[in-house]
Parts: sequence; C-alpha cells; structure tokens
Amino acid sequence: MAAGRSLDRSALDFFPERVNYRSLREASKTCMGCDLYKLGTQTVFGEGKTSSQVMFVGEQPGDEEDKLGRPFVGPAGSLFDKALEEAGLDRDKTYVTNVVKHFKWTPRGKRRIHEKPNAAEIRACGPWLSAEIKVVKPRILVCLGATAAQALLGKDFRVTRMRGQWIESDLSERMMATLHPSAILRAPDPEIRERQYREFVGDMTSITRALAG
Repeated sequence: MAAGRSLDRSALDFFPERVNYRSLREASKTCMGCDLYKLGTQTVFGEGKTSSQVMFVGEQPGDEEDKLGRPFVGPAGSLFDKALEEAGLDRDKTYVTNVVKHFKWTPRGKRRIHEKPNAAEIRACGPWLSAEIKVVKPRILVCLGATAAQALLGKDFRVTRMRGQWIESDLSERMMATLHPSAILRAPDPEIRERQYREFVGDMTSITRALAG
C-alpha cells in the first residue's frame, strides 16, 4: 500500500482565507495536498501553546497519533515527555508538530509500519508547517530527527554532525536539531539506547538553560 507522488497540488490549495491557529487546524482536516490523506485515518495537526517560546518539529504522526489525532502520544511521545520532565521543560507550555500531517505506512501482517515520506510529500505539506511557525513565532525551534532538520535546514544537513548545537536561522531566535525519540527507541541495544537518551536529555537541558538566560 503505497502513496503516489503528486507535484501539481499542495496544502496551499486548502488554506483558509484568514490564517490563525484555529482556522489552520480546521482547514487541515480536509487537506488532500498529497496522496497521504488516502493512507492516514485523519490529519494530525500540531498542538500546544501558540504563545510558546519552544516549538518541536518531528517527521510525521505514527500509528497511535494517527488513531488519536494528536502528535507525540505513542511510545516515542512517552519517551519525549520523560526527557522533557527530566530536563525541567513543561510540555504543556510548548508547541509540538510534524513536517508531514498524515501517517505514511505500509502493511506488515496486521501491523502498520512507518514509511518515510518522500520529498514531494514533504514539499506538498510544507505550507502547514510554515504557517504554524509564523503563528507560534517560537523563540527556540527544535528539529527532531533528520526529516525535520532537512526540511527546515536543507537536504545536506546532518543531525549526526550537528546534534545539540545552536544554529543560526531566520525562523527563530535559536534553532537546534537533535535525535527523534523514535530513533532512540530503535537503537540496537540497551547501552546505545541509554547513551542516546542521555544525549537527548542533555539537548533538552540546553533548551531549559537558554530559556532561563
């Protein structure tokens, strides 16, 4: 079950006349800017404080997020919440979203397995994210994983080389890229998983310090 590519339409074709969080979220429910709407149960738009100083951007909703219609509520979301709490960040005071708003998956038996969105799908969905950034106006913008980082910082950006470093950007006062919590969960053994988690908490702690500065 694979979604086809579409280059002749995008999220812009479904934008509301007046752009604010409420109108964007409502309009996104009918988005057919790429073929991923045929796979996803529903659009999973960003949520949180639109007045937040911190905005987190992941890749796409997963299986649980697709079912519940909320970002970061599955296993990766639980790890994300744990790390934020350990770093002294209140998720309720942040804004969390994804580059792509529909779950892209392929069947494996009765399971729906995550499949990485392609460049055309990311491009088609991009206007939603751009509008969210303009509405929230975050002081700190955090890319979780390679897809988010490359969507916002260019296809040559490498999280493995730049993880946890502050990056200059026109999108926010400060910007950072780090691992996606789902990548930590996929680590091949417990030792690597623990090391990556500690690094992730360290990055979240850097955000806490920057907010206090």
